[in-house]
Amino acid sequence: MKALHTKSAPAAIGPYSQAIEVNGFVFASGQIPIDPATGEFVEGGIKEQTRQALTNAAHIMAEAGIDLSHVVKTTVFLADMADFAAMNEVYSTFFKEPFPARSAVAVKTLPKGALVEVECVAVK
Repeated sequence: MKALHTKSAPAAIGPYSQAIEVNGFVFASGQIPIDPATGEFVEGGIKEQTRQALTNAAHIMAEAGIDLSHVVKTTVFLADMADFAAMNEVYSTFFKEPFPARSAVAVKTLPKGALVEVECVAVK
């Protein structure tokens, strides 16, 4: 088991790794829309936050030597399911067919008040 870390994505804000690589899989922790250069949320709404969360995930995949085309499963956590269509619009620009399997759920709150969080599982 190997922990992955990149400065191109936000540092973990708790006792967890950005990602773990094991047996050809990469398990990335949920990414919230923090710009790693500033340590702050990106400005804007759900579209901008989704873009940043997925950009962070892409940087973590790059640290593993792969890209988002290797992602087989995502889980999208939304603070408000009313944001689903806008999130999906941005999400669709990050993935190509065959699209990864996905779950999307609304949750009561997300870390630091984020509107969206995305976690990924990839295969090398």
